[in-house]
Amino acid sequence: MSAHRTTRGALLLLTVAAVLLALPGCDDEGGLQSAGATPTAIGPTQLWPDRPTSTTPPLDYGEGETETVQGIKVPGGDVRKVRPVAVAQAEEAANPEEYSGSDGMYEETARGLRECDTKPKACPVLKAYYRDLSGDGKDELILGISMPEDQLVVRCYLAEKGRLIRIMSTSDAVISVALAGRDVIIRAPSILPGYEYRTAWSWDDRQRAMLPTRDEILRMDRDDATPSASPRPEPTRTAARTPTPTPTPSPESATAGAGGAS
Repeated sequence: MSAHRTTRGALLLLTVAAVLLALPGCDDEGGLQSAGATPTAIGPTQLWPDRPTSTTPPLDYGEGETETVQGIKVPGGDVRKVRPVAVAQAEEAANPEEYSGSDGMYEETARGLRECDTKPKACPVLKAYYRDLSGDGKDELILGISMPEDQLVVRCYLAEKGRLIRIMSTSDAVISVALAGRDVIIRAPSILPGYEYRTAWSWDDRQRAMLPTRDEILRMDRDDATPSASPRPEPTRTAARTPTPTPTPSPESATAGAGGAS
């Protein structure tokens, strides 16, 4: 045994002895007290163990979908050098059905995107944010696009070999969007009064995309609750690729400004 290890052992023994001398006796007042019997641990019980497992995936939530944004180059691999409005316009041009659809349900949004340069106050692209979501030391681009009926498209983009890759896309009726570390947290209303949906999107190295790693329905604190005369209708939680039909778009949504997205 080395002298270093022997010295450490001797110091440990002296420390333990000093602590024991300082402790009052168990019979003295203020000594250790029993906390009672420990509850018996109950493990998970498998229900219907003989039932065949399903191989059909659930309803598409948009997770894991990535796509290269056509016509957008990323100088030096820096997403801050990319114009956010140009990114939204390029995606609308490549996939117009995502915004307008065959029945024109989001024509207001599509028209607003096309006119962002000439009518910036009516542009539905919100202020862009930047955060290292993938953990590679470089920022990713986080984009928001306002839709009718308080719906919001949230998309994230990663720079790779001079290209811009969309690594997340979702739309919902949104209360708020926040960044917590490397997660994107989206709060959405629930049909249950006093409750809300809260989804955390996190980077997944295997999929190389943002995935909804935690999806919860939570009770709102009283301070967080938004007064309302009547409960909001249940929002359809889908990916941005299949937006919820909106027969009567709200005229107020056309006033959403570009908010610094330049």
